[in-house]
Amino acid sequence: MLKLKDFREDRDLTQKEIAEILNCQQNTYQQYECEKRQIPLDALKKLALFYHTSIDCLVGLTDEVKPYPRMKKN
Repeated sequence: MLKLKDFREDRDLTQKEIAEILNCQQNTYQQYECEKRQIPLDALKKLALFYHTSIDCLVGLTDEVKPYPRMKKN
């Protein structure tokens, strides 16, 4: 179960505001929240960075909100 709606509502944001961040239409984002359309990986990455959490948390694999430490680039 995706937690996209929970994260959005906890921050008092609208679907339209999140759709603008993802550069998509509001109805497309609504379909992501309702799991009628699969959310692309690049959109999940943007949302994880925006909400300061992990993709695992956004998609319901963990309840740990704290993000993973960033990997160092060599």
